[in-house]
Amino acid sequence: MTGAVTTAGLRIWDAQAVRSALTYDAAIPVVRQAMAALSSGEVRQLLRSFIGLGEGRTFAIMPAALDRPAVFGAKLVSVFADGRGRKSHEGLVVLFCLADAGEVTAIRTAAASAAATDALARTGAARLAILGLGRQAEAHIEAISKVRDLREVRVWGRDAARAGAFADAVRSRTGLSVTAYAGAREAVAGADIVCTVSAAADPILEGGWVSPGAHVNLVGSSGPAQAEADAELVAMSRFIVDHREHVLVHGGEFLRAKAAGRVDDAHIAGEIGEVYARRLPGRTSAEEITVYKSLGHAVQDLACVAWLDGRRD
Repeated sequence: MTGAVTTAGLRIWDAQAVRSALTYDAAIPVVRQAMAALSSGEVRQLLRSFIGLGEGRTFAIMPAALDRPAVFGAKLVSVFADGRGRKSHEGLVVLFCLADAGEVTAIRTAAASAAATDALARTGAARLAILGLGRQAEAHIEAISKVRDLREVRVWGRDAARAGAFADAVRSRTGLSVTAYAGAREAVAGADIVCTVSAAADPILEGGWVSPGAHVNLVGSSGPAQAEADAELVAMSRFIVDHREHVLVHGGEFLRAKAAGRVDDAHIAGEIGEVYARRLPGRTSAEEITVYKSLGHAVQDLACVAWLDGRRD
């Protein structure tokens, strides 16, 4: 097993081992299958449990069980804000082996967005806008480049100098055309795919900025008190979620739009797993704006770790 170690019969995948083995080419179909299973009733999971540890600090417990493969376990994760608008995820995925949850989360989250983008974005989508900087921003660029031939990548962050350095580093590493923009609106204008991967508590993306036919992945906000996009975007879009039950409780963008009277529960078109299983149409027209609301689920983590633990070199 590349990078994994075994101690007293327990296999342990540290961050480097996860990063080396769990490629986006492997993770995207694994996560896609897991989400289809979730929407088909082949997964048992509880709503995520949060324990507040002070402002910007949370401990979360996310248990789940899958029928295929027949595995069960939990993700235990801490999220500590660093005071500069970024969040750090640390923890474990426990599945009769241990895996670094921070690295699994980074890879599976971007893989889930890439799978949703593949299902919902227009075939010729080539301009990607990323709002937010850091590990998830880089992961999303790499993962989405696996499902669309990206001609242009635009990045924006509140720290202009950091955004420029980020664009330079990703351009050098990937060979993609990556440019930092001074404003979020300018970065989004004309983009085919938009990903919000920030730690913002309030909207950084407005519906009026999004071009007809674009696809949006809302990823950074994972609780009811945070929203990266405004109510206008929610209301004007075909709104598809990773899991309806969770979004009705924890989906900040949807909850704010609902509180404002812009939408009701019926506005959720369905779950992405239903799209994968061909029980629900994804995009219904070239001009339609599609939104995928991602909260993240233990089934994604468990499926990826089960794949890791079942592989043989």
